[in-house]
Amino acid sequence: MHRQRFIHLQIKLIMPTIEQLILLISILILLGIFSSKLSARLGLPMLVMFLFIGMLAGEDGIGKITFDNVNVSYAVGSLALALILFDGGLQTSVKSIRLVWKPSFTLATLGVLVTAGVTGFAAAYILGVPLLEGLLLGAIVGSTDAAAVFSLLRNAGIYLNERLQSTLEIESATNDPTAIFLTVGLLQLLMNPQASGSELILLFFSQMGIGTVVGLSVGWVSVKIINKIKLLATGLYPVLVA
Repeated sequence: MHRQRFIHLQIKLIMPTIEQLILLISILILLGIFSSKLSARLGLPMLVMFLFIGMLAGEDGIGKITFDNVNVSYAVGSLALALILFDGGLQTSVKSIRLVWKPSFTLATLGVLVTAGVTGFAAAYILGVPLLEGLLLGAIVGSTDAAAVFSLLRNAGIYLNERLQSTLEIESATNDPTAIFLTVGLLQLLMNPQASGSELILLFFSQMGIGTVVGLSVGWVSVKIINKIKLLATGLYPVLVA
């Protein structure tokens, strides 16, 4: 009984309260926002400064914040990616998509495959790791980061040809499915060498097929609802869309 109480007391001391979490998150966000001024002077993307602050706050940095919850990291990362792609999609015109959808989707699929393959073979040769592990590394770094591209193009004063800029934006927003599929597929092969190629093919078509159908359907229904529904407060429309 005493041992259980002692363990419970230890957990209460280790686990931060909601107030402490709010304060900590607020401080990190404020530091990240203020660092945008420094990033402009140094000529670095703002995201690099955000990552730098996160590293300083970690257990190996000044903040000594210990965080190793994979499930929470995955959930937060997925939510952040959804918001980034959502914002990018809102600011990308239909005209731009029609103009460059062929090169964009080619780069987002075949481009990612080629990049992951070249990087994977190089990693296996240079690092001396098995080929599958090298290809996994290639798949992880094979896609363009949408947030970085949007941030650089729209906030850093970089002026490009309209067709090239649209291609970069759409490619960076649509290459994640290919990279994620490669990463998940290679992880399955590494964890289960007996897995058949047919399972990966089925996984590919189910993920890409169902994802495409659901995405287009929800988008079409959303447009119909937004155009017909009348909300008293216009500020509720962004909330409804989100």
